[in-house]
Amino acid sequence: MLTQGWRIRAAVAVALVCGAVLVGTSDPASLAAAGEVVFRIGGDIERPQQWTLDDLAALPRREVHARDRDGTEVTFAGVALVDLLRLAGVPLGAELRGSNMTLYLLVEAADDYRVVFALPELDHAFTDRVVLLADRRDGKPLTTKEGPLHLIVPDEKRPARWVRQVIALTIRRTE
Repeated sequence: MLTQGWRIRAAVAVALVCGAVLVGTSDPASLAAAGEVVFRIGGDIERPQQWTLDDLAALPRREVHARDRDGTEVTFAGVALVDLLRLAGVPLGAELRGSNMTLYLLVEAADDYRVVFALPELDHAFTDRVVLLADRRDGKPLTTKEGPLHLIVPDEKRPARWVRQVIALTIRRTE
């Protein structure tokens, strides 16, 4: 049997271990081990892609200012979604015409939430809109609830197509 002093020490040790585990999971980078693929681009495209957080960090960065769900003005940083689509060989610009106008993007989250975009909504030949695949909020990594990747559509009245925990982008063609 443990004495009262040893019980207290054991309880403190358990609390410290649990606290360390909880602190470690609040950082989205801890959820994605170094080199771990965090999302994919696939479907009806030339070059399917897999991305790690390090891969994304090496791409040109953008910032957008938007109001989050509670109305707070926030600065998100990440990669423009159209840049990722271009790297995957998705038809954009002059190639986005004719039968390519039937292509759409399906964005999928870890919790099975899904949203759709028509490609012209994302293409700079059609719009000045910047849809961002964000990994930072006000200069800090996203929380585990939001990230590690969060799709931000800053100019929409409702954030219904803001997708937390993005895991996949899929290009499809309507029938």
